[in-house]
Amino acid sequence: MEQEKKKPKKEKQPKKKTNFFKDVRKEVAQVRWPNRKEMVKNSVATISFVVFFAAFFYLIEIIFAFVKSLV
Repeated sequence: MEQEKKKPKKEKQPKKKTNFFKDVRKEVAQVRWPNRKEMVKNSVATISFVVFFAAFFYLIEIIFAFVKSLV
């Protein structure tokens, strides 16, 4: 008789998807979310910087266009 090759038993793998979502839930619980006052302050700062740099680069573009028209 031929010897039957014994296949190693498959070990039960943990349910990866379930563990993933449990871990995600744990991590989200540890996040410190900003309150309304902090969110407004950070949003205003971000919008101010965007507007400032948009105007800055627009002025630089105008200056370069003016210099180019002189040449």
